[in-house]
Amino acid sequence: MAAGVNVRFAGELQGFIQQRVLKSGLYSSTSEYIRDLVRRDYENEEQRKWAWLRQELSAGAAADESEFVTLDAEALITQAKKRKKAHAR
Repeated sequence: MAAGVNVRFAGELQGFIQQRVLKSGLYSSTSEYIRDLVRRDYENEEQRKWAWLRQELSAGAAADESEFVTLDAEALITQAKKRKKAHAR
């Protein structure tokens, strides 16, 4: 079940919203316009997160195979546990 959120706009903002809804014809209601804005903001945030991840991984993806280092997962876990234990004191 969707939870409702009520928002009030006054003055210039209210006029701006009404222009977007009534004059553009793209939206049938203020609610539809606001939902679209929130959806777009959500999508932009998701794209920003993926762009950050792609940027973080790009150096590794572009690296030459000779730069790779073999890692032992168990050794890494053991080291992490030791660091955690040392910081817990």
